[in-house]
Amino acid sequence: MRPDVAAIKRGCSKSEIRSFRHLCGAELDHFRKIAATDGALTVACTQQAAQFADEAGERPDPISFVNIRETAGWSSDGARAGAKMAALLASASVPAPDYPLVTLSSEGVVLIYGRDEAAIEAGRLLADHLDVTVMLKQLDEVMPPTATVFPMVKGTIRSAKGHFGAFELAIDDYARPRPSSRDRFVLDAPRSGVTSRCDIVIDLSGGMPLFPAHELRDGYLRADPNDPTAVLRAVLSARDLVGSFDKPKYVDFTPSLCAHSRSKRTGCHRCLDLCPTGAITPSGDHVAIDPNICAGCGQCAAACPTGAASYALPPADTQLHQIRAMLLTYHEAGGTNAVLLLHDSPHGTPLIDALARHGDGLPANVLPFAVNELTQLGLEAIVGAFAYGVSAVRFLLRAKPRHDVTGLLQTIGMAEAILGGLGFAGRRLATIETDDPDALSEHLAGIGTLAGIATPATFKTVGKRRDLLRFGLSELHRLAPQQVDVIALPPGAPIGAITVDTGGCTLCLSCVSACPTGALRDDPERPVLKFVEDACVQCGLCQSTCPEKVISLKPQIDFRAARASAVIIKEEEPALCVRCGTAFGVKSTIDRIAAKLEGRHWMYPAGDKRIAALRMCADCRVILMSEQQFDPFKGVPERTPPRTTDDYLRQREGKDNNG
Repeated sequence: MRPDVAAIKRGCSKSEIRSFRHLCGAELDHFRKIAATDGALTVACTQQAAQFADEAGERPDPISFVNIRETAGWSSDGARAGAKMAALLASASVPAPDYPLVTLSSEGVVLIYGRDEAAIEAGRLLADHLDVTVMLKQLDEVMPPTATVFPMVKGTIRSAKGHFGAFELAIDDYARPRPSSRDRFVLDAPRSGVTSRCDIVIDLSGGMPLFPAHELRDGYLRADPNDPTAVLRAVLSARDLVGSFDKPKYVDFTPSLCAHSRSKRTGCHRCLDLCPTGAITPSGDHVAIDPNICAGCGQCAAACPTGAASYALPPADTQLHQIRAMLLTYHEAGGTNAVLLLHDSPHGTPLIDALARHGDGLPANVLPFAVNELTQLGLEAIVGAFAYGVSAVRFLLRAKPRHDVTGLLQTIGMAEAILGGLGFAGRRLATIETDDPDALSEHLAGIGTLAGIATPATFKTVGKRRDLLRFGLSELHRLAPQQVDVIALPPGAPIGAITVDTGGCTLCLSCVSACPTGALRDDPERPVLKFVEDACVQCGLCQSTCPEKVISLKPQIDFRAARASAVIIKEEEPALCVRCGTAFGVKSTIDRIAAKLEGRHWMYPAGDKRIAALRMCADCRVILMSEQQFDPFKGVPERTPPRTTDDYLRQREGKDNNG
């Protein structure tokens, strides 16, 4: 390939750019000299990254490696890909912070669960490496071995939970064979409800998986017992699972920000609905995320309206900084009509490589951007990309995703509503669900020319997803083809307003006490309900808490909300204590209570001065009751005592004597 160095220098004007023909060979001394200097260094080669890292040695400043060959140069558009190369270099130079790790440990205790000889053979292959137990659904037709190398038992797994290094299985119909078994196993009496614990599970049963999204459950290896190759792969994978292993702690969680529930009323449950592995469970007023089970899909963080769950690989603001660097550099280098191709490394990178080596490669305006999981992408990333000038975004998915991608599709639906409302015509967002490089090439070629924002935004923000989204929306709105104030969003959106049937609202203010973000507010001086739309996350706690059921959610974007003050939803005249004049409630509510009780309840006979107590504050009410020497039990209507067992027995005895 022949890089357009001039375009790269235009895009990376604040960096020193040097080009070579054979940097990893004849010109290696040039790299050694550059690596010996201070400052961040980016090398546009991933094939020889190990060699360059070894030559650089212990360097105080980091080296970034970026592929501009398969992603840009090896293409029928390679001669015009200079702007893209500059964009890829700029994005790679944005450092990502370190992420925390979770350590999982295994002592090599493995349960092989099967139905036939395939499970027993797997046990033989692993017996010298792991602590093996083989459990078959049926042992009747199996010939006992002449020597016991590993335990074999009968049983059916009813349920499974836990994670790599700490699986817990509930087993029914469990039975151990007797050592005296001759031509076939003779079993002890079966038992149910047995618990088995192990580090690794190899499932060769051929039945339903024991876990949701089972491919994402570390330590759970499942294979078709009729496929010897698949069984062997599972065995070889299990053999190495002994010791301590580090995995990323994908999600940081701040319980105090969670809007799941208040006072046993459920509000937001987006993460619970989307988590494919069951790593998220309710825990009081918030949820709990088990980092040992979490597989890093990121749907919880992408959907979390408050920022309680935030992705760490990388954080949302770092990811947006990388997208910003890519798109602004592409624009500076002279690139037009940018299409952002979002993909993961295990699936998307090999597909792009195959297209580069055996096809036409990526078009010059298609900018690939690798993420850990596509489902980690939130609305802020899409909104930010269009504010930075991208003309279209595509999500490269597997033909058969490893887990449910509902969260991503919901995010795309919300983004489509926003872009459509702001006048971005054409198919701006779409998924490409394929494992075929040619199908990928065909889709990209069919996107056509879509104009982005002529003068992109340049904002750079840090913080939680909601902060990034709020600022990105304001910038996108400022630069959009159409200026509209309000855009309706699909149900489940994390932005919106509420509607209140003010006729049924009693200003009890239960919603105010339940609101986790302060979107609903009261006033200590008077009975009033206020609403701040910019703070509302559509968690639904107000709706579920309201005793009158007069609140409903209204997902929308009002671009004026960020600058608007609190809106008064309902305000009433306060009830003033008839004794001291202190405001203590809502006048209409007190009037309604007094009207219902006077003359209709034994405590408040018609015309009795005791009714005045209802129109007093709490302090004065106590004083009045004391002055009147009020006996709360005096005058209580006599009630027929409840019937007891003895009453029924006496009644029955009387009938028998008379009968």
